[in-house]
Amino acid sequence: MSGASPRRAGHTYLGMPAFPRAAAEAVADGRLRANLRHATHTIRDKRAAAVAELPDWAQLRAAGAAVKDRTLRHLDHYLEQLESAVTAAGGRVHWAADAEEARRIVTDLVRATGETEVVKVKSMATQEIELNEALAEAGVRAYETDLAELIVQLGDDLPSHILVPAIHRNRGEIRDIFRDRMADWGRPAPGGLSDRPADLAEAARLHLREKFLNAKVAVSGANFMIAETGTLVVVESEGNGRMCLTLPETLISVVGIEKTVPTWQDLEIFLQLLPRSSTAERMNPYTSMWTGVSGDDGPRDFHLVLLDNGRTDALADTVGRQALRCIRCSACLNVCPVYERAGGHAYGSPYPGPIGAILTPQLRGVGSELDASLPYASTLCGACYEACPVAIDIPEVLVHLRRRVAEGGEATVRGTRTRIRPARGHAAERAAMRAARWTLDHPRALLAGQRLASRTRRLHPRRLPGPGRAWSASRELPRVPEESFRDWWQRTRGDGGTR
Repeated sequence: MSGASPRRAGHTYLGMPAFPRAAAEAVADGRLRANLRHATHTIRDKRAAAVAELPDWAQLRAAGAAVKDRTLRHLDHYLEQLESAVTAAGGRVHWAADAEEARRIVTDLVRATGETEVVKVKSMATQEIELNEALAEAGVRAYETDLAELIVQLGDDLPSHILVPAIHRNRGEIRDIFRDRMADWGRPAPGGLSDRPADLAEAARLHLREKFLNAKVAVSGANFMIAETGTLVVVESEGNGRMCLTLPETLISVVGIEKTVPTWQDLEIFLQLLPRSSTAERMNPYTSMWTGVSGDDGPRDFHLVLLDNGRTDALADTVGRQALRCIRCSACLNVCPVYERAGGHAYGSPYPGPIGAILTPQLRGVGSELDASLPYASTLCGACYEACPVAIDIPEVLVHLRRRVAEGGEATVRGTRTRIRPARGHAAERAAMRAARWTLDHPRALLAGQRLASRTRRLHPRRLPGPGRAWSASRELPRVPEESFRDWWQRTRGDGGTR
């Protein structure tokens, strides 16, 4: 989708259309497709080279998956350990069952400081709970400090990629956004600003420096939380995170409970997997770690908001829970043929691409038309699984969620039992599957059907009627051969082919 559609949604993903409609609009945008194709191919080619340098990449990948699975199995224990360690280090821990509670906690904490501005480190969790909008309603202005997030914010837009939120914008568009909107948020862009990357970065640096030096409150997420010491870890490439995490007097971190890892030794695995898989770097440029508060060094007050918001429900699903391994590297987006053409906005969630297609329906449920459509936003080609540094079998989870959407029934969403309505057309689909099962269980009936299909092949339509019309609207039916395989076998190899 182009930048216009998210603006109609009021700066949030609420009310966005189901994936097929949104994707159809995005695919028609030639400039968007060109931007995505250039960016994703560049990133994935660099990533492939960086990963190939490590002879033990497969072992690291398996180790990362094993650590995540072990942590998720005993998540209650590690979260209690984390809370004790953070508290002992001088921090305060707040538990948020859902987005509404998380927004209320953060808003109250900011209000208690008396400040009306906060600086932010890039955070998927705060996008998930729509924190910026909640703070704005409370009279608090949140300033994004990540370069790509800044572009999105100034452009009155929505992120479209996990790692590169402004991937749908080109340099000319970014220059125009800086020229037109920077003054509304603080220091204006320099006169005569060009679209050279160095000039755009310098304009952002000058604009943000004032925010860093004046801010008293910062809001962040975290890539990892180490249970044994209560240490939080943020990895980033620009240094803006380091400024937000050290200069303000109050730091509030909103982090999903699945970001927990047990020990520092476990962290070592992910600090090898994440940089190469996300930015194709051997080592992350800025890795910031903090444990509680420490005198005059860094913030005087530290608050950790542990966010559930559907994660416990996802954890109860023995197939779908592997989505909680995700370390937000975005490698799956960069190899996905669907994402490359549709872009991130079509997914209607802060989590786009293959990982969003399995994570969002588990966090939000599949009760809405949009969420029910996401498990189908894939070709099941498997490229995402091959790229995932923690071996999430995304195709397996997609098929699992498609079954949930098709069959309906009861499910737990954020602690509440709810009924999922079966997908439209499910009755016809179920009848067709039962007919196919009966036919395959009766070889003579199958043979008779194959021969009848071959003899009437010239009468077959090119498009399916009725419920099958939607499926065949974008694809032609395969042509029926002149004779079946069984008839060919009998004719060329003897009489064994009919039994």
